[in-house]
Amino acid sequence: MDNLEIIESASDPAVRRILDVTKSSRANIKTTLIEDPEPLVQCIRAGVEFAEIYGIETQPPPVELMDLCRERNIPVRLFATSVVNQVFKGERKPKTFGIARVPRPSRFSDLVRRGGDVIVLDGVKIVGNIGAITRSALALGASGIVLVDSDLTSVADRRLIRSSRGYIFSLPVVLATREEAITFVRKEGIPMVVLDADGEVPLKSLGENPDRLALLFGGEKGGASEMFEEAASASVSIPMLTSTESLNVSVSVGIVLHERTGPNFAARRADRR
Repeated sequence: MDNLEIIESASDPAVRRILDVTKSSRANIKTTLIEDPEPLVQCIRAGVEFAEIYGIETQPPPVELMDLCRERNIPVRLFATSVVNQVFKGERKPKTFGIARVPRPSRFSDLVRRGGDVIVLDGVKIVGNIGAITRSALALGASGIVLVDSDLTSVADRRLIRSSRGYIFSLPVVLATREEAITFVRKEGIPMVVLDADGEVPLKSLGENPDRLALLFGGEKGGASEMFEEAASASVSIPMLTSTESLNVSVSVGIVLHERTGPNFAARRADRR
């Protein structure tokens, strides 16, 4: 793999694959383009299957990524600079990228098999926020995320892969309706707690609760829907100065999950046994 083949013609099948993958009009997403070394490394470690990974002739992939590709038998080739410019016309030109098979969509059953709190995002539509929340959820021990009314049709969205730094495939992220999400938490007996500016439960008390919780966060503008608020068993607020109107939803998730690291870390340790 040290003497890498260079793709010098735009007629190479790899060019067609990439052009097909980057079409915004695709209805059936079976493959996706993953860009940059860190997301590529994280996706490989999460078990995502790659058809091929590419660098450019002036900057081959870094050693860590090359070693992983060798270990997983993933082909690596280089693009000539002129061909890269033809492929990524009018958009950001990544120096390292790969074509991957989209994993099967996560299901509620995947959440059942993992310990830790479930993050429910109701109407959170900004992809950058969802990506940041994904990283916090993974780092702070949540079992997974349920996305409701996110406008996403697949978690293999290139923007989401990029904003999560490739961690979107490292924990279950389920796309669901409000009815499906409520049915799930009720069936599993998971109390739902909604974040609210006028919450009745002190934030600190969450860390003392050993139960698995469904932590509900509303959208950037309207907050949680009435249906979810009625299904919640309690509301919690983050203490802050009155001069501050609100916190970014990804920041709020990080603060609440930090309070929950005790039970969530214990649940993750139990999963590994």
